[in-house]
Amino acid sequence: MFTLSSLAENASLGLRVLVPGPPGAMDEPLDWVHNTELPDPSRYVRERELVLTNGLWTAEVTPAQFVANVRGARAGGIVFGLRAEMPRTPDELVKACEQAGLPLLEISMEVPFTAISHAVSGLYTEQRQQALVGMVRRGDALATAISRGAGASGVLRVLTRDHDLPLAVVDRMGRLLAAAGAELDDEQSLIVAAGLARRPPALELRLRDGLAALYPVGAVGDVDAALICLRPLSALTPIEREALEQAAKFLSLEVAKQQAVQAIELRFASELLEMVLSGAQRAAEVAERLRTFGVDPTGPLAVCAVAFADEKGPTAHGLAEVVGEFFAREGVPSVVAGGTQDVVGVLTWRQPEHDLARLAESLVQSVDKRFPGSRSVAGLGGIAPHSAELRQPLVHAREACRVLRRSRGGPPVRSFVELGTHRLLLGLVDPATLRGFSGDLLAPLREHDARRGSDLERTLRTFLDHDGQWAATAAALHVHVNTLRNRLTKITDLTGRDVARTEGRVDLFLALTIDAMG
Repeated sequence: MFTLSSLAENASLGLRVLVPGPPGAMDEPLDWVHNTELPDPSRYVRERELVLTNGLWTAEVTPAQFVANVRGARAGGIVFGLRAEMPRTPDELVKACEQAGLPLLEISMEVPFTAISHAVSGLYTEQRQQALVGMVRRGDALATAISRGAGASGVLRVLTRDHDLPLAVVDRMGRLLAAAGAELDDEQSLIVAAGLARRPPALELRLRDGLAALYPVGAVGDVDAALICLRPLSALTPIEREALEQAAKFLSLEVAKQQAVQAIELRFASELLEMVLSGAQRAAEVAERLRTFGVDPTGPLAVCAVAFADEKGPTAHGLAEVVGEFFAREGVPSVVAGGTQDVVGVLTWRQPEHDLARLAESLVQSVDKRFPGSRSVAGLGGIAPHSAELRQPLVHAREACRVLRRSRGGPPVRSFVELGTHRLLLGLVDPATLRGFSGDLLAPLREHDARRGSDLERTLRTFLDHDGQWAATAAALHVHVNTLRNRLTKITDLTGRDVARTEGRVDLFLALTIDAMG
């Protein structure tokens, strides 16, 4: 691009500025020049073009009409070429340009319009050469930054040396990896992550302060992060866009490198779980692997298993990243491994066991915040005195997590001992079989309640919640004991299970528990 100022400063053109236009008009970027003598050139003149004319249209339209037509085409200005028949620029044209706020320059008879075309071509050539030189220089600087381990922050530092742009790098998990002149909060980072998840990824997003340009950063066949510029695409110059695209390619190298390291760590961590489950025969390997991750194998260790209850969350790898970040942020030495159904964390733990439950609750909240719309659960397996005793806590944590995943509601964090033996046993049975048992047993009650408007199912739940105590149940339901007795008799008739006998209560209790588990 070029400007009127750059042309006016070219002494060989001999241009004289008659109307500079509004403030800044002389420095507005222009795309090209257009030579015309048409009375109405608006159909052919493009936006931000400079109109060159000798005024041969004066016999057909007034200067005011011609200027209006040029202005309507959103041209960048007019250069009026003097000729023998018109040795000076018409005053009417000067006045019309002043009123329209359209820059007007004058060129002498001795200088042809082609001189302006050649000058503009020269400017474009020079700019392109500068852009190519800048791209090569910037490429060298970006490669140096990556090779020296400067990471995403180093890439942004290289960019901001040449371009004053507010920049940030956000990955597909909504984590802010680096920033330079831009501030993104958690909510905005999650908006970027959602934009990356689209197919194809968004190229522009609306954040709190307006539109932002998004340059996807791909690694191994997928979009894993984005270079964000907190300006709309329309506000970026071609040179700025090229620089951002180039930086995004170098960021791909950095993301690929990080992914390779994470994949190795995840594989090593997953092997640790296999070692623990192998028992005492691999105890020495377990201890050595824990030391590799900075976890003391000689001290007390806790195991926490995390999963998504709705099975709609990200991959185990994505969840493992978030869990690992959480423990690192809390200052808890840990090894985090992703399994097929859950993510397991083995932690150094020298605090009371009830504090572990509070940490797990914070973990679940952090995961749910990172993945809106998902519900996560965490199972705790207890404390092992040292690494050789990790097998039982690991098994217990995963079993507790498995039971919680199948529960439709209730607390998201439970330890193995809190769940109760019946829940753990139910976790071992085929889900379809359990749902069939529960549905068949409770169906008569629900049909009766729907048909008669009765309240038998709630009565049964309240009766069992109050350990079969008649007076307490009647009080909770706000009914007379005789009314309660009649309802329980009806429940016995409909289900074939006598609520007065332990065997009948167990069946009904299990049916309600399975129903709550979903």
